[in-house]
Amino acid sequence: MERKNNLKEIVEFNKEFVESKEYEKYKTTKYPEKSMVIVSCMDTRLTELLPKAMNLKNGDAKIIKNAGGLVVHPFGSAMRSILICVYEFDVKEVFIVGHYDCGVSTLDINRIIREMKEKGIEEKTLNTLLNSGIDIKTWMHGFDCIEESVEKTVATVKNHPLLPADVAVHGLIMNPETGKIDVVIDGFEKLKENNL
Repeated sequence: MERKNNLKEIVEFNKEFVESKEYEKYKTTKYPEKSMVIVSCMDTRLTELLPKAMNLKNGDAKIIKNAGGLVVHPFGSAMRSILICVYEFDVKEVFIVGHYDCGVSTLDINRIIREMKEKGIEEKTLNTLLNSGIDIKTWMHGFDCIEESVEKTVATVKNHPLLPADVAVHGLIMNPETGKIDVVIDGFEKLKENNL
């Protein structure tokens, strides 16, 4: 079976896109107009739905996407990006946006490990990682409850020692079919509690 060549298709389209100046309608600056950053899942259903459901246009927000919309480690790349947004781009609000029916919550880690082995990852490599303190099963596992996951990620961000106290950190959950948003944590309420 011949593999689809997305690269070729993209390059051909891009040539036409640039020549016809389609990019002009997307021009903006690197500074988010609404002073916000969003951490969201990489789910394909959210690619266009999330910005539309949140009334965002190009240039309104910084958007960080990963599997599950999680900040897994307080000194990992997602948190680093949030801090850069706060200090370099004057972001005042962080939105953690999970979604219902998230594939990360139903990952079969044992199946993924079997697939790794079928694609050439050796048992020796997995054992080396485990001996280095990296348990693949724990690392790859997403979450069991979306509400708890959003709450945990909000806490990781809000309690970060390098995040200014006056940055609001919100927790939301989106319906990936309708775009409806449920507020789990209103970051402004937390600021009021702390007289900020």
